Amino acid sequence: MDAIETLMNEHRLIERVLDALVGFADEARRKGTTDKAELGRFVGFIREFADRCHHGKEEDILFAAMVSHGFPKNGGPVAVMLHEHAQGRALVGELAAKAAQDGEWTPADLQEIADGAYAYSNLLHAHIHKEDAILYPMAEQRLPPEAMERVAEDCERFEREQTGGGEHERYHALADELVLRHAGTIHPAASTTQPHRHDCCG
Repeated sequence: MDAIETLMNEHRLIERVLDALVGFADEARRKGTTDKAELGRFVGFIREFADRCHHGKEEDILFAAMVSHGFPKNGGPVAVMLHEHAQGRALVGELAAKAAQDGEWTPADLQEIADGAYAYSNLLHAHIHKEDAILYPMAEQRLPPEAMERVAEDCERFEREQTGGGEHERYHALADELVLRHAGTIHPAASTTQPHRHDCCG
């Protein structure tokens, strides 16, 4: 399996967890429940799998290869993707703070969690679409075959060195559990904006 196919498969898993996160946050807001451990599990998946593993491979390997073959780092699609990664980390930091705070969640806390979950989901859904539809095809078209082979080799090495044996399986299992518990709980009358997609890299 080549690197782009692997990254796109990871996108599908991340998207499922994004929908589950929105379901969890919406249900917690509607019911007034506090479940810091569950929110913490979402934050753990996002930080360890979506960010450290997936975004790590993009930033350290694929984007770096694109820059070395003429893509600008401080402008154009690579810069947009890096900026959106940073935006996502800030939003996840806000959710992590809610998972770690003392005491029960107030109605204001629950609304902030719901707003944060929708904001992060909207951002990542649109971000993933840009990568799948524009950035990845650009890389495949403009990077020579030997460069793409190197990207695939470097991604495999990254997996071995950064995630270790069994880590992918553990996060896939966590994702499946979160999705099973929460993906179907989004309320049709939710007041926040549903996830949407964009068609350009800015």
